[in-house]
Amino acid sequence: MAPIFEYFVVCGIGPEIRTLDGNRGYHGSSVMYLPFLLDQYPPSSHTLYPPPPPQLPTCVLPAGVQFYTSKNPSVPRSYPIVLTEGDGSKIYVSCIEFRDPVCDDVAEAHRIPPNSFADKCICLVSRAPAFGILREALEELFLLCFSSSGSSKPLWEVIAHLVSNVPLPTPGKDRVLFAIENSLLAVEVPPKDGLPHVDHVYIPLLFFSGVDYIDAPTPYMMGLHSGVDTFGLVMDGVVVVDLEHNLITTTEDIPSIPEPENSSLRGDLMKLLYPNVVGIDHMKTGSFIEQCPRGGSRPWGEDHDLHLRFIFLKFFASILGGYRNFIENTATHVFNSQAFLKKRSRSTNQPPDPMISQFVESQGFFDYLERGLGSEENGNNLLDRLQDAVGRGQNPMSILPSLSSEPEIVTISDPGLGISDSGAKYCYDRFPSNARTEEQEEKRKQILAAASGALEYSGKLTQNSTSALAGKDSKPESLSPREMAAERERMVLDIQVKLQGLWLRLLKLGATDDPLSSFEYGTILALIESDAEGIGGSGFVECIREHIHSGWNCQLTDEQFIAVKELLKTAINRAIARNDMVTIRDALEVSAEMHKKDVNNVSDYVQRHLRSLSIWEELRFWEGYFDYLLDRFSNNNMLVAPQLAANILQVRTAVKNVGEGLIALLWFCWSTNYATLVTTQLIIVATHMAGLELPDTDAWNMIETIAGKNNIGYKHIIQLRGFLSHIRQIFIGYWGIYSGKSQSLSLYGLSSPRPQDAADDTHQSSEATGVGRSWVQSMFSRDRASSFSRVTTNENGTLHKPEVSAAGQKKVQTNIRMLRGHSGAVTALHCVTKREVWDLVGDREDAGFFISGSTDCTIKIWDPSLRGSELRATLKGHTRAVRAISSDRGKVVSGSDDQSVLVWDKQTTQLLEELKGHDAQVSIVRMLSGERVLTAAHDGTVKMWDVRTDTCVATVGRCSSAVLCMEYDDSTGILAAGGREAVVNIWDIRAGRQMHKLLGHSKWIRSIRMVGDLVITGSDDWTARMWSVSQGTCDAVLACHDGPVLCVEYSMADRGIITGSNDGLLRFWENDDGGIRCMKNVTIHNSPILSINAGEHWLGIGAADNSMSLFHRPQERLGGVSSTGSKMAGWQLYRTPQKSVAMVRCVASDLERKRICTGGRNGMLRLWDATINI
Repeated sequence: MAPIFEYFVVCGIGPEIRTLDGNRGYHGSSVMYLPFLLDQYPPSSHTLYPPPPPQLPTCVLPAGVQFYTSKNPSVPRSYPIVLTEGDGSKIYVSCIEFRDPVCDDVAEAHRIPPNSFADKCICLVSRAPAFGILREALEELFLLCFSSSGSSKPLWEVIAHLVSNVPLPTPGKDRVLFAIENSLLAVEVPPKDGLPHVDHVYIPLLFFSGVDYIDAPTPYMMGLHSGVDTFGLVMDGVVVVDLEHNLITTTEDIPSIPEPENSSLRGDLMKLLYPNVVGIDHMKTGSFIEQCPRGGSRPWGEDHDLHLRFIFLKFFASILGGYRNFIENTATHVFNSQAFLKKRSRSTNQPPDPMISQFVESQGFFDYLERGLGSEENGNNLLDRLQDAVGRGQNPMSILPSLSSEPEIVTISDPGLGISDSGAKYCYDRFPSNARTEEQEEKRKQILAAASGALEYSGKLTQNSTSALAGKDSKPESLSPREMAAERERMVLDIQVKLQGLWLRLLKLGATDDPLSSFEYGTILALIESDAEGIGGSGFVECIREHIHSGWNCQLTDEQFIAVKELLKTAINRAIARNDMVTIRDALEVSAEMHKKDVNNVSDYVQRHLRSLSIWEELRFWEGYFDYLLDRFSNNNMLVAPQLAANILQVRTAVKNVGEGLIALLWFCWSTNYATLVTTQLIIVATHMAGLELPDTDAWNMIETIAGKNNIGYKHIIQLRGFLSHIRQIFIGYWGIYSGKSQSLSLYGLSSPRPQDAADDTHQSSEATGVGRSWVQSMFSRDRASSFSRVTTNENGTLHKPEVSAAGQKKVQTNIRMLRGHSGAVTALHCVTKREVWDLVGDREDAGFFISGSTDCTIKIWDPSLRGSELRATLKGHTRAVRAISSDRGKVVSGSDDQSVLVWDKQTTQLLEELKGHDAQVSIVRMLSGERVLTAAHDGTVKMWDVRTDTCVATVGRCSSAVLCMEYDDSTGILAAGGREAVVNIWDIRAGRQMHKLLGHSKWIRSIRMVGDLVITGSDDWTARMWSVSQGTCDAVLACHDGPVLCVEYSMADRGIITGSNDGLLRFWENDDGGIRCMKNVTIHNSPILSINAGEHWLGIGAADNSMSLFHRPQERLGGVSSTGSKMAGWQLYRTPQKSVAMVRCVASDLERKRICTGGRNGMLRLWDATINI
């Protein structure tokens, strides 16, 4: 018989340590690291077993590995995973994650603090969906390892016996008994004609780098962290269940379940989940029938699983009742869906149901018919048998197979057990490692030696640098400056020799070698990353340059290409940090030479894969590179044409230093040669820009700026523009359009393959719409004389574009801007009023700011008035996602999942105070007058803080559960809060007492609004309520929504209420004859309404699908409406922008300037300026 356990695997931190971003080495306990496969049985050298899936470590430890200073006994967690192999077969994994001490040799090599712990995961892998026995066996192994009494055999011998000898039982016939030490376990496999298991991919938490799996065209169920960026994914047919906000969103409309099946399914599930409650309800009506397991306090078990699966089998049997009568050809299983739908419509007296119509046309139902499950010859089909049993009035449970006889017992004995009874033999303080081969041990030593050597070199270099800086103050026994210089030269030479050897060995990697795990790659990377003076990075680039000059053809294999690309990226990043322009320049040039060839013999150069580095967008780099090219040309030609080179240098000096008269004279003499030389060097610059695939407008602006400073002629400008356009078209023809930035897709006059890309292209000039007509028009326009003035630079050499005229703005501006800056989902948005920013930027009409917080732990301040440069500041200080933001004239306050509240200086962006006192994530912050801050958190407390003294003045309110919404009237001292306890709490802060606990809602309270004596609340129970603060009573219940009410607003001018719900509806309410009723419904949004902001004349709305709308109350209705007319019905839709595909977490609006901003899960802010009509 085949074994039931295919693999035992251990994953965690190994000898090679790498962060989730790919950086090697240990970077502290706050950083997450990549997991690796550490041990396995059968070993990797075993020829009869295929290796485990390569994605297994990242699937079992999806969040990565973290280091700890202590071992938390409550950490071990058990969970299952289902994965799909390349051939479509499924593997089932049971996992236990725990903290284990870091190996001593790893800690020593990477300088990890002693007595550290790290995440580790042990797994049992099987081809059978026997999760129960997988979990039990794994738990026994875990307990045996850390048992105080120990085990009678080495742990890996126990594992080897378990994997090698326990067979997979015959379904429905055998029961296999086996022992792990003193624990007896049994495994059975259900009969083949029993209820099937769901054979879908299941991953409890998807690792960040596997986000592309969401687009997989296969059924799956995956957990996804809210901070994962899903921007750019198609997500067709994906149902997203947002556990944070209790929302369900889909990319397509899913029809509802028809009646009476819907009520029956809901009732059966309620009986299973809440048997006691449902039982009481049925006992009252006298119709209680016990068909489900009783006892609501009993833990979930196998009988619950069986009944849950059977409930859904009954559901499908009901909606497909009599379907076999409509199979017209039993050989080919042709199903007459139209006749089936008509028959069901007649029997239910209802029109054809959309859900069943879609289901019988689905691929899943066709597959069901093609497998012959619907044929009369197949007597093992549970669906057909259930329909027959219901038709005959039999007990539906009778269709399940029953064992006619006791299963045959198969006992698996372990000959090594029970030989010695002298007590514990093998005890472990950590999970042990399996025995390694000599080759594995040698490779481990090489990796650790490389890591240790790189750190020792870094420490030695730092010590020498410190000694050199000390100079004459150093001790007498230290080296003299000349000796130190000689020592450093020897060290540099030694590093270069080592790099040369490693580089040559790296080029000899075979097609089966993994370059990123090779010793050569790891050592080179360690030398580059650990070198504070840049010897490693510059030396590596110099190695490549010398190899090219020696006659190397620069062609790389696919494996070598990956390694060289990553090493060059690291070297350039380090050089950017040191401002080492020489190394960056040399790396740019060698990257343009090295290439690989695909199956069509098309060359792919390393250079085009360096596009993501920010240095290429800086004008100062390209100006320096252009000067280097001119100097190199002059030096190379000094011997063959000394007079020409000298004249060129004279002209360049004159252009920069002398008056206009002398410039004109020199230009008359030497303009032809000098203009040609400048054009030639700019062509080289343009070639590199095209190779890096810089956006066309950015590249041309920088080239035009450099050309303008060197005063070359008009004809040369045209030649340059034509060359840049031509070479860019050639690059696109070879490799397509670079996909790193969505806005670059339309820069070349090509249509975007995705509609949202076209919508996201927010601030391109008129020259960006095509490479043919647009740039020629810009050359021959009447304002050509000011061509060079279109680009200016600041003191740092950063490129800036001056403002254009109002007429030009109408052509180039768009009403939607995409603000990019966050690397995680935007979780908080705050709109700053004009009064708050007056003392920061002046009293300008367009001075409204937006402040955003994200799961990347940063806060960003945006100024919409600075079009193209909206990002004003980035505030760093939180260690987890930012959930709440507020501000006043001079400060910004933020609350986070890290349980802290931070106060920042808005003008200097300096962190002023850290307010600690909450015991759970902070959900709400409010900045009050008098340097006070009001905060609420998931620990149920509301606290008042004094920023000046950095202290909590008082805990002004306490709730029994998390606070989700809060309102405070500073003029009266009345505080209202609601949350998960479904109670509205009212406190009088000044009197220090709780006024009311308003009961009425049955589910979470999501939103609250307080105006004077009126409090309005919205809840997950699908209702909104109006309360009186003074009386403590509920004055009205607003119950017309078909989903949770997520936001409520009060219109001061109309004295009406506006509610937004999960059903996408916007409802306007007002008092009518002593009561309140809905006067108007708005259905322009198709997803949950997240924000409503009402002003005197304007109303801003934002929804979860990234749609926005702005409503206006016409002026003539102000005071002109009769007493019998509806004021709330006077709101009219003013404008709504084109919606782009994105999931939105938060919305903020600035009604003074008619702007609405949304924060998406992709980390981008979408700013709509409704004053721009496009």
